[in-house]
Amino acid sequence: MGNTVREIHSTQEFNDLIASGEKVIVDYHAAWCGPCKMIAPAYGKFSAEYSNIIFARVDVDDLAEVSATAGITAMPTFQTYKGGVKVGETKGAVPDNLKNLIKELASL
Repeated sequence: MGNTVREIHSTQEFNDLIASGEKVIVDYHAAWCGPCKMIAPAYGKFSAEYSNIIFARVDVDDLAEVSATAGITAMPTFQTYKGGVKVGETKGAVPDNLKNLIKELASL
């Protein structure tokens, strides 16, 4: 069975995940964001295909501090991390762009 998408509920949980050094992709989203809802199934599908990457989600309204620190200005925004460092980003609900970002992270 594939990966699941992990909901992040606190700044500490987010910091611990990034500091783990694992390959991580974070979906910064909001409950009121239509495009976020549209791309969520694709994000879940990709999580099943790439079991060596941790897929996480951050609600920008619930974790405003995390979103501000990450420089999030639009939803959805996807950021990738490896070794505790941000290595990539894409904005918008474009499945091909998301897949390319995930492929880049997988190849690192």
